[in-house]
Amino acid sequence: MTPCPLEKMLCWRLMVMKMHNLYGTQKASKDTSGAESSTDSEDDDEDDEEKKPQLELAMVPHYGGINRVRVTELGDSQVAAVWSEKGHVDIYDLRRPLVAVSDSQAMATFLREEQAKIKPIFSFTGHMTEGFAMDWSPKKSGTLLTGDCNKNIHLWTPKEDGSWFVDQRPFAAHTASVEDLQWSPNEATVFASCSADASVRIWDIRAAPGRACMLTASGAHDADVNVISWNRNEPFIVSGGDDGTLKIWDLRQFQKGSAVATFKQHTAPITSVEWHPMDSGVFAASGADDQVTQWDLAVERDEEGEAEDPTLASIPPQLLFVHQGENDIKELHWHPQCPGTLITTALSGFNVFRTISV
Repeated sequence: MTPCPLEKMLCWRLMVMKMHNLYGTQKASKDTSGAESSTDSEDDDEDDEEKKPQLELAMVPHYGGINRVRVTELGDSQVAAVWSEKGHVDIYDLRRPLVAVSDSQAMATFLREEQAKIKPIFSFTGHMTEGFAMDWSPKKSGTLLTGDCNKNIHLWTPKEDGSWFVDQRPFAAHTASVEDLQWSPNEATVFASCSADASVRIWDIRAAPGRACMLTASGAHDADVNVISWNRNEPFIVSGGDDGTLKIWDLRQFQKGSAVATFKQHTAPITSVEWHPMDSGVFAASGADDQVTQWDLAVERDEEGEAEDPTLASIPPQLLFVHQGENDIKELHWHPQCPGTLITTALSGFNVFRTISV
């Protein structure tokens, strides 16, 4: 999104981007003596020009700053749920901007005739305050959860007329701001939440909102719990908090209230965390310490190696990779089609990279 000097003007933007012509970075080729040849250098320059990454961008007007965006497929279109700092959640149909970023003529038409006319297809103002937490259900198309800074969670159910029914009765067991929400990838009625009250909770929407909280890990972290991610293949949830720790929760033992693993590599609050979409033992995290870390739970401690090099004892064996060089990282996601590829958003820009570790 882009900022606006005049708050009352409709000049914040929801951006739809298409990145293409992406290639791995390579070192310059060298001749047998180890020196780079002039012919190779010229060829490399031509290759570099052809392999420059391309970015197409279509912007949608939005009133107020954007806290978080989540996208899902609904019928034959992609729709985005947008949490606004103004305290409302808007749903946008992304069909027109998606066509625009894929075709230059469509982009010209979009800029000339369509961009300024795009409005939300649905809005909910019942939260009464801003928030950050939301998640689309992977099991029930169009079903959405939104959580606000006033500890309330609302359930959205799609209607046949293309709008949503938002239950005015909130799920309200938390005692502070709801920071993140995650639907179960396997059970259509179950979701998890985390909060500034330092807890992680498991809910079942089949119960009345006032009695829907089924399991609670109180004091899950020593401070606010900022983010959670639910493993698609294993009964694990990973959480990240203001205390800089990452914790793994086994849902089969959740009622005990203790994590099965804790990692303390980051030196500042965790800002994002996500399980790898295909490798159930791998996850990535980002922190306010400007680091992105990759982890593999399958790696075991090498006692012999640590005996040879004592410095290894201070490094968690499950830590695969540390990525640095970005400023104020807010969110990361694994690419769903390109194995091992991570995309991060930060104050310093967007980064797309793939390590040899995954």
